[in-house]
Amino acid sequence: MSLYSAGVEYGIHCLAFLVGNGGDSREASVRDLAELQGVPVEYLAKIFTKLAKGKLVVASEGVRGGFSLARPADEITLLDIVNAIDGRKNIFECRDIRGRCALFEGNPPEWAIEGTCSIHGAMMTAQKRMEEALAQQTILDIARKVGRKAPAEFGQQVEDWIQERREKKGNVGSIPLTDITD
Repeated sequence: MSLYSAGVEYGIHCLAFLVGNGGDSREASVRDLAELQGVPVEYLAKIFTKLAKGKLVVASEGVRGGFSLARPADEITLLDIVNAIDGRKNIFECRDIRGRCALFEGNPPEWAIEGTCSIHGAMMTAQKRMEEALAQQTILDIARKVGRKAPAEFGQQVEDWIQERREKKGNVGSIPLTDITD
């Protein structure tokens, strides 16, 4: 079982696609982002509702409406995205079993239960380090890594692909923004 939902993965990928070629924000509809990546549009719409509530994306109204980044890509961290989509999660839940040893016969000595449980402390340290690592990575960092890996023309192909769909009159089959952002 993974700690974070598939929604976190979808959200990070989508926000990386909203980073334009020069690091600025581009606009795209949820339907187009879902189609671009082969993910369920209804689920992605729910993710974008969370991203909008987390003030990571903003919606524009109209036939050609869509979402864009709410602030510069270098100011949106992976931790921001995780927290917006899944909320704050602890990686470990201490059940305080240290005082249940059969040798204590239901009356644990003070030394066994005083202070923070060593296992709980170790897990909280691990969580803190993981969150620090996520907070140090921005969506711009991710978009640039993809850009370095992909062929030079890929960024422009994405831009053209999204733009072609935006220009289609009426944006046939789109989900109204009011259904996504409410």
